[in-house]
Amino acid sequence: MIVKPSAEGVMASAAAAVKQRGPAPVHLWNPPFCGDLDLRIARDGTWFYQGTPIGRPEMVRLFSTILKREDGKYFLVTPVEKVGIEVDDAPFVAVDFETEGSGRDRRVTFVTQVGDMVTADPEHPLRVARAEDGEPSPYVLVRGGLEALIDRKSFYRLAEIGEHHEDWFGLWSGGAFFPMIPSAELPA
Repeated sequence: MIVKPSAEGVMASAAAAVKQRGPAPVHLWNPPFCGDLDLRIARDGTWFYQGTPIGRPEMVRLFSTILKREDGKYFLVTPVEKVGIEVDDAPFVAVDFETEGSGRDRRVTFVTQVGDMVTADPEHPLRVARAEDGEPSPYVLVRGGLEALIDRKSFYRLAEIGEHHEDWFGLWSGGAFFPMIPSAELPA
């Protein structure tokens, strides 16, 4: 008999496993797969359980600390169980950022909707994907293969501080240049 996991069971396991603040060491955990949970992360970063938005930010934050990506699929993982969840685009949304320095010495630090902070650098690269309609979708790697979609207002702010480098328009951060669009494609 297969028992479907419940959010309450995953929550209890997560609370017992995650004692420190911040992400759990999910890369060390390889528990058995227990099935899929009716949990979905929408493109705007809203978490839904059984079709209803999760209204408790603390619960969303806790779930985000036990999130893992394997073979293109997303899971909530504890030392004893792993449940599949659905993610529409990226599991996180970068909702703001701060900069310090300028040019090659600039550091851009993003904050996600769940409070993670990450500085774009070679280990946490920025990338810009293009949709079929040509619209850019910018992302920053947060941790362990988990990306944050950079929200529109933040992307516009990034474009304001962007620079041209080797025929690309992009952004310096953490000692690396992250191309966003070929310079030739920008209007004069």
